[in-house]
Amino acid sequence: MGIHTAAKFQTSGRGTAALPLVCVRMHESQSFGIFYGQNPLKFSFNVVLAALVLVIMITRTLRFFLKPLREPRFIAELLGGILIGPSVLGKSQTFTNLFFPLNCAFVFRNIGIMGFMLFLFISGVKMDLGLLKRSGKKHFYIGFVSVFIPLIVVTIVALLTRKSMDKELGLPSSIGGIASSLAVTTFPIHYCVLQELNLLSSEVGNMALSIALVSDALGMNFVVVFEAMKQGEIGSRDAILYMVSLIVLGAFMMTAVHRAMIWIIEKTPEGESVDQFYVVGILLAVFVMGFLTDMFGIAIANGPFWLGLLIPNGPPLGKTLVERSETIITEVIMPFSFAFIGLSTDFSAMFEAGWSNLGPLFAMVIAGYLSKFLSTLFASYTASLPLKDCLALSLVLSLRGQVELLLYVHWVDKNIIKLPAFTMLIFLTLVSTGSLSPLISIFYDPSKPYMVNKRRTIQHTAPETELRILLCIQDKESVPSLINLLEVSYPTVRSPFDVSAFHIVELVGRANPLFIDHENSELEDLSKRFPDSETIQNALKQYQERRDECVKLHLFTASTAKRTMYQDVCKLALVSKAAIIILPFHKEKVGDINTVTEHWGAGQHYLNMHVLTNAPCSVGVLIDKSNRYHLPVSRSFRGTGENFIVLFLGGADAREALAYADRMVGNPNVSLTVIRFLSSNGEGDDEREKKLDDGVVTWFWVKNETNNRVIYREVVVRNGAETVAGIQAMTEENYYHLWIMGRKQGINPRLLEGMSTWTENKEQLGIIGDYVASADFPAADSVLVVQQQILRGQGAAISTPSRSSLRRWLNNKL
Repeated sequence: MGIHTAAKFQTSGRGTAALPLVCVRMHESQSFGIFYGQNPLKFSFNVVLAALVLVIMITRTLRFFLKPLREPRFIAELLGGILIGPSVLGKSQTFTNLFFPLNCAFVFRNIGIMGFMLFLFISGVKMDLGLLKRSGKKHFYIGFVSVFIPLIVVTIVALLTRKSMDKELGLPSSIGGIASSLAVTTFPIHYCVLQELNLLSSEVGNMALSIALVSDALGMNFVVVFEAMKQGEIGSRDAILYMVSLIVLGAFMMTAVHRAMIWIIEKTPEGESVDQFYVVGILLAVFVMGFLTDMFGIAIANGPFWLGLLIPNGPPLGKTLVERSETIITEVIMPFSFAFIGLSTDFSAMFEAGWSNLGPLFAMVIAGYLSKFLSTLFASYTASLPLKDCLALSLVLSLRGQVELLLYVHWVDKNIIKLPAFTMLIFLTLVSTGSLSPLISIFYDPSKPYMVNKRRTIQHTAPETELRILLCIQDKESVPSLINLLEVSYPTVRSPFDVSAFHIVELVGRANPLFIDHENSELEDLSKRFPDSETIQNALKQYQERRDECVKLHLFTASTAKRTMYQDVCKLALVSKAAIIILPFHKEKVGDINTVTEHWGAGQHYLNMHVLTNAPCSVGVLIDKSNRYHLPVSRSFRGTGENFIVLFLGGADAREALAYADRMVGNPNVSLTVIRFLSSNGEGDDEREKKLDDGVVTWFWVKNETNNRVIYREVVVRNGAETVAGIQAMTEENYYHLWIMGRKQGINPRLLEGMSTWTENKEQLGIIGDYVASADFPAADSVLVVQQQILRGQGAAISTPSRSSLRRWLNNKL
């Protein structure tokens, strides 16, 4: 027998069903197979599998089509659930009987609730409550204003329309629960959307996560009050027992459970993942906590969420839990959750209920949405945020998602709302989040602040002034080559270096990005979370101590998502006023075949390309090809000879590369060869670029004509093949440890004609840079590809302060 309570979509069995009971024949769980003449879809287990595959395929397809519209994953999954429900495909009785028969609906309902529980657990694991301590007064101010004003507004609207409400909806506890849910901003939702929009590391993203955490802290108190009021409506004794059970459970979690998590971390060897036994035990504890909170009437999802909050985020425990469970939760279990929501959403029931029944709740929701947006806008504007940031922040904090869906289910379970009201809430959530998400991208572009009009290049930095450099460090293996590059760049007392070393770690096991300035003693202990951090810091500090008179060192660490790493790099470069960013790019040899190994996976290519596009200064990409240049950190270059070569093909990038090489020439242990490639008969030359190149080359040669360690040559070529031949000829004359060249800005296309068809990484390194860095070109230890700063609204460099330098040198000569 199957019992179908359509009005309450089988949330708990409590309450009276609005539809009559339906008797159906039970399916057997397993079939013998089609060769026995059996239809697989007549068996419950096969039906569940087929329905799950259908839901995943539909949501994946919707995600593919909605992604260009900047819609978050949540919208595609919710639309997929609605699509299979009684509002669309479910209108067909044949479809419903085939994929979602009555005797299988309970499976989707129960696994769907489990999906929400696990989602909130993982969200709790990622949350860093320490962010509350690091939040400023501005975050608390915006958080409080954006919560309490909507709370008051919705409550007033509810009281004005209370006479038109259903009895259950008009109860004080119901009004308080709905008003608080519309006022509170939930951290898990904003993290998911900000991650998809690549805004986690942006100013607005960081502020939104901090404010959401403040809001969630208030929201947890509202949940406790709401549930206590609900219990109190039954009897004061029930409310007292509820509070006692809540206190006992909270004390147990804060003592025994928290200590157990710390013990697991202490038992885990440094740098290793948590043992699988403990991971399984913690996941089992998720369901135990769900059972206990549901038994005490605290709401089934609160226990898993609180358990997640108690687990220290990041490595080793938080990272291991997220890595081993997030994919299965989001990709396999959560589709059940959205299928359950979709199967319970019926627009025809909403229309049949009419405006008279749904009007009061609709007014409360719209009042909540508008007051939330306007109060956040007002609070952020009075906190002196730029208007565009105020709009973007208000839009982000107005988003709704999975937490709200679970709340709607809980309200049905508590008899606060019925199926028509539930459907209306789902529809309003879909419309609000679906419309606000694209607007966030329109109002806020995190890359705009990094593109500046002020010159920050090596070429435009005076020779005897401080040079600011930002080193991006992937892992400890890249440190020696970066330090060697600093050493040969020749910092002196008259021309010192201000170096910002930025260790970037992929964000795993935590939601909010972490930025550490190691000069801040309060955050110093956080660096222990990153296994390579201490080694990297020690190596850099040793170098700085040896060159203390001419090198200032600032250490930073960031834990952030791969897709937003470039924002942290560009932001730090802007704040530190760096003239150049140095990015590592490695190639490793596997067997007899040279293959590119990207240590950040696809993330390294993504990082380098976006830094090159958005950097507020010049950028250098360092390719370490050989251990011959990957020297021990302690080695001094005094008494050793290093041969460097500059391939000057013209353009802004080549001028920047030559300016950098000019600083290296001051090192008495460096010999430099500059090869300028010219097009035969000047074919394809840009006259303006050619004049700028002539000025820089003349300045360089006049400055170094008496230096016997500097060689300058010009090579005339007609196409890319002759350019390659000229480069190969250099390898036959001498072995050069470091090859320096511009990336691509302003190069005469005739010099590269015929080369673009066989390069691998030309977008990142440029055609010549990729050729020299390739495995087919073994005559190089390291390659430095330089891009000059791209000014806002311009594609190439236009000003030439080096002309003034040229005039100064000519005047001295005369």
